[in-house]
Amino acid sequence: MNQPFIRNHQYNLIKKQIRLLQQTCQTVYDPKVVKSVRENAQARIAEAFPEAIGPQTEILEAFLRYDSEEQFRDYLLSLEPYLEEFPRTTEAQLKKLFPKVKKLKLPDLSAIDFRYVTYLGWLDIATNKQFLAYPLGGKLVGVEGRFTPTHKKGTCFVCKKQEEVALFTAVTKSKPANASPDYYKAIGNYLCVNGEACNRNITELAALENFVSDIIK
Repeated sequence: MNQPFIRNHQYNLIKKQIRLLQQTCQTVYDPKVVKSVRENAQARIAEAFPEAIGPQTEILEAFLRYDSEEQFRDYLLSLEPYLEEFPRTTEAQLKKLFPKVKKLKLPDLSAIDFRYVTYLGWLDIATNKQFLAYPLGGKLVGVEGRFTPTHKKGTCFVCKKQEEVALFTAVTKSKPANASPDYYKAIGNYLCVNGEACNRNITELAALENFVSDIIK
């Protein structure tokens, strides 16, 4: 089967587990410890693919018989044909997500490998704005917010890694029934300044999806 079924965040999780196993194989001489790490990697990957069918499971578990750096490297390369791309989008589609932004600065879509994208994120330094596009529930939605640079590393709320972050603050669209006309609620989180780095690190979607949902609902 050649049908893509591995999303970017899942591929990142696989890479994380494979690298841990590779390091263990290279530095630990106790077979019981290696066996434990191998079984843990198998379990973590299985958790990320609860709907995997027979052939997919075989692909995901092929690493179990490997123990060398070359084998693990080749295994990760063998997964690339199964990577599921971020929904292809055009500049016109992105502009529709942010209709109130008259001069929307857009990322160079031609330079993006959509296999390694969980969300599209980009900055407009001139306006201190940060933009996200994400397929929530199968529909591409956009989040616009203000970013406040920190000029230092911190923990990104999306990828949970230490990267250079900015405070990303967006205003929710929802209002209480009895809210005044000028009511607004802003939600802020520290997010990677470099969207590519964030996409390389992200291994789960809950934090991102909850944030996007809270903003657009």
